[in-house]
Formats: sequence, structure tokens, C-alpha cells
Amino acid sequence: MRVLLIIPAYNEEENILNTCKKIENFSKDIDYVVINDGSQDNTLKILKENNLNYINLINNLGIGGAVQTGYKYADENNYDIAIQFDGDGQHDVNYIKDICKPLEEGQADMCIGTRYLDKTSSEFKSTFMRRLGSNIISLCIKMCCHKKITDPTSGFRAVNKKVIEEFAKEYPKEYPEPESTVSLLVNGYKIEEVPVSMNERVAGTSFIKLWTPIDYMVKVVLAIIIDSISFRRGGKK
Repeated sequence: MRVLLIIPAYNEEENILNTCKKIENFSKDIDYVVINDGSQDNTLKILKENNLNYINLINNLGIGGAVQTGYKYADENNYDIAIQFDGDGQHDVNYIKDICKPLEEGQADMCIGTRYLDKTSSEFKSTFMRRLGSNIISLCIKMCCHKKITDPTSGFRAVNKKVIEEFAKEYPKEYPEPESTVSLLVNGYKIEEVPVSMNERVAGTSFIKLWTPIDYMVKVVLAIIIDSISFRRGGKK
């Protein structure tokens, strides 16, 4: 199977080269594309000087627009699996095989790498409020979609060809991880989770803006409720 890592990058001059080199050293059989989302630092210069595979967005589209650009690239180039992979060093290449396995075996259409299935494995420790928010979002998804997702905001996720085609056409812009999860569940796609370890961001600017945890949680919950209703009424298919 042909596998592509989609790497959204915004102001990642201190991380992006190291991230790409780790991928290249890990496997020559896995491709990647960096989506430079209108970075204001030297990210684009580093991509050019090191001959890294990238797409340059002139304007900042945000995480949803950047990731959808990657899905369009995956669809146009006929990849079997696409994996969203952060450019900041948080995601570990050693879990790529684990996150692809349920897709390769036909057990899932999307597989999410979660920090919470094995709490002893991850070096990344989120704040209490963020964990609380994640738990509430998880509960909301379960109530609306009848499926427990333990890490609904995880950006480390792999999808198969069918989902690549869906996401290339339409992908949420505001809260892409939980909203895209809801859209798949409501439309009958299978989602599984595997435990992964994540690291703290080393440097740079996160795609996630400076929402307060409560503000973010409330808006995501409202979006999930609205999405679950609209998708059931034929909003996507």
C-alpha cells in the first residue's frame, strides 16, 4: 500500500527539518508532503533549501484548510493511506505501523492514535482542563454517535482511500479532528484507536489558537451536536 504523511506546518522553522529527516530515516517506503500554511518565519526557506516535498499556501488557511490540501494531494496521487502527522515533533514515527494496521486489515476506515488508551506510554501530559475538555467532547460524541472515542482531539490519525476521497471533497475548518470524526461515524465509517506516545512541542507556534479550554470545549460540543444532526439529514452524502 502507498502511504502518505500529511504534515501541516505553520511557523515551524525550528522543527520541520528534523521532523522530515526522522521520517526519511525511518522508512524509504513512506512519502510525505509538508503543507506550508502561510508561515511568517523561515519555514518555506528551509523546505526549499533542503529539497523537501511541500505545497506552499500563500495565505494562512488554518489547520483544516492545510490538512484538506494534503488530502487533495493524496487523492490526486492515488495514495491508499494518508496519515495526518504534526510538524512540531509531537508525533512519533515508530507508531506509523500501528496506526496503519487496522486499515490494512480492513478493520477500520480511520485509526486514531490516542494518548489515553495506555496512560503510562505517553510523555505528553496535558493540563487538567484540557483533559476535562477532551473527556466532555468524548462523552458528547458517544451520546450523538454511539461510539466512544477516547482522544477526540488527536491529530495523529490515518485514513483509507475511501476517506481520503471524502476529505478531499469536504473537511471541517473550525474544529477538524472532532468534527471529521463525527461526520465519519454518522455516515457509517468504522473508526478504531491505538495507543501511542506523544511528545511535548519543542518550539514554534501551534495551529490551535489561544482559546480558553472552556471556550473551546463549549464551541466544539455545539459543533458536534449540530454536525450529528445535519449529517443524518444528508448534509454530507
